[in-house]
Amino acid sequence: MIQNFKDLKYYLKEDRRALNVKRGGVIGYLKAIVYLNFTYLFQVNLRIAEYFSNNNGLINKILSLGFKYKYNILGVICGFSIPINTFGPGLAIVHRGTIVVHHNARIGANCRIHVCTNIGATGGSDKAPIIGENVYIGPGVKIYGNIRIANSVAIAANSAVNKSIFKENVTVGGVPASIIRDVNAN
Repeated sequence: MIQNFKDLKYYLKEDRRALNVKRGGVIGYLKAIVYLNFTYLFQVNLRIAEYFSNNNGLINKILSLGFKYKYNILGVICGFSIPINTFGPGLAIVHRGTIVVHHNARIGANCRIHVCTNIGATGGSDKAPIIGENVYIGPGVKIYGNIRIANSVAIAANSAVNKSIFKENVTVGGVPASIIRDVNAN
């Protein structure tokens, strides 16, 4: 969670690295506007909204509202429904398309996520998945329920994950998802 300006800079740097965006700051932001890189613009505004929301003070709350509005508009354009404070640094949203994440889900650093993905709760519960670091989430994946997914897990396209995956460095897939094979993470 972004608590201070140093954290904000770190999250933005890691997101740029994950997205392979060559330049940050004002120039990078202006390039994203010119080239209509809405995914990158969404992530920048998401992180800035997180920063202002997590800090007290009237000015921070007012700025938070502005950036939340902007990231919500970009979310509608891109098809993203991603609440603040759910993803760690190094988020890579590969391209525009439907991505829905429950507000109680927690996803670790360096997550790569594709379109048509849902991460949510089941049966009216507020308990959502907790996903580790360095997780790849393929297109069309559904992850739901009070489950945990270990670090360095790759989830194959169109899989439905409704049970915890405790083993690291594996590929999972299928409906319902199960371990397909071990992956050498080195």
